[in-house]
Amino acid sequence: MNYQSEYQSKLRTPAEAVRLVKSGDWVDYSTNVAFPTLLDAALAARRDELTDVKIRGNLCFGPIQTVECDPTREHFLYNSWHLSAYERRLCDKGLCNFIPMIFRNLVPYYRHFLSVNVAMMCVPPMDSHGYFNLSCAAGVAKGILDKADIVILEINEHLPRILGGFDECIHISEVNCIVEGAHDPLPEFPVAVPTPEDEAIARLIVPMIPDGATLQLGIGAMPNVVGSLLAESDLKDLGMHTELCGDAYLNLFRAGKLTNRRKTYQPGKGVTGLVFGSRDLYDWVDQNPGVIVEPLEFVNAPETIARHENLISINSCVAADLYGQVTAETAGLRQISGTGGQLDFLTGAAMSRGGKAFVCMTSSFVDKTGERHSRILPQFHGEIVTDPRSQAYFIVTEYGAVNLAGRSTWERAEALISVAHPDFREELIQAAERQKIWRRSSKI
Repeated sequence: MNYQSEYQSKLRTPAEAVRLVKSGDWVDYSTNVAFPTLLDAALAARRDELTDVKIRGNLCFGPIQTVECDPTREHFLYNSWHLSAYERRLCDKGLCNFIPMIFRNLVPYYRHFLSVNVAMMCVPPMDSHGYFNLSCAAGVAKGILDKADIVILEINEHLPRILGGFDECIHISEVNCIVEGAHDPLPEFPVAVPTPEDEAIARLIVPMIPDGATLQLGIGAMPNVVGSLLAESDLKDLGMHTELCGDAYLNLFRAGKLTNRRKTYQPGKGVTGLVFGSRDLYDWVDQNPGVIVEPLEFVNAPETIARHENLISINSCVAADLYGQVTAETAGLRQISGTGGQLDFLTGAAMSRGGKAFVCMTSSFVDKTGERHSRILPQFHGEIVTDPRSQAYFIVTEYGAVNLAGRSTWERAEALISVAHPDFREELIQAAERQKIWRRSSKI
């Protein structure tokens, strides 16, 4: 079979390819570094010809030209499943709408409930067998492409090829158009510099992680910082099973800690669904037999997670209230990120033999005016609940780690106040008394 001739027959300029988009269509941009920059720019150039083109993406780092060119949203209406910092700023300006989801459900939503008229995303160059690797977006990409009426692939020469368990590639016979062109290097997101609070949180978690544990590190700075600090510990033979592979895993590998040898499921393989980080990370995952991508509806399924003994889940949050409810996605009504896979892994880790789920946060933060605020609140007032109190597990701040599983309301209040910033403990006690969840005998 001559796949090159089929490739050439489907090759289009970006302007030619986006002619397939019609007013009223649903268009999908996939996720993270698979964002189709050339096609997005070409579609933006058609602004005045189109109305009500609805676009879905997630964790897109921007700029998104179809959004930037249309501040009234008459032509393009952008929506995100999980906000990057760039998409958060769009939401603040009223230029992006959030779509609630749990990551394991994203592709099933497409399969059962959603329409995709045109799907477009970046992929590495085609291989000799006519396949395009779905690279850093493989956790969700195949399910979206399968649902699309029209598939347009944009070749990005900088993307790594990541080996997969299944659904990590698409064949040219399933593709309608192919676009080529020069791209800037992939955006990079190295691990943040740890703060003293991050280091204190890591010191609390490390003693509760056994040798041979399998790690999930969530999206955001703190889990990756904590993961990188684990590279300096005495832990041995750690494994990877995660929705997102970031640089913390590369740091663990370089330190000799990440071997995947003692995983009780898919041993020898570090498993992920999405990848973004530094150039070194992209090079590490490129055709690396030790790292595989699989669909998030499989990776994040609690029953899959639970097949790993000693599954340790480390995620971050924005705030928790005295009942044990956690928000990892909003500050008040302001959308910060999304549920993502946090609830997936909290559930799966609780089911894992020897597993533990840690949700981490600094005890307080200082706003732009210099005023300090507690991240532990008496009760939520408009914050979206990411983790319900019925699934509360370990909550960690720099002042301690407390396990809320099976605890009554007064026990939860006592435990959470014990790890709150000292400046706020007395007022939290007073609030707990008013809420009738405080024992007078409790001591902090």
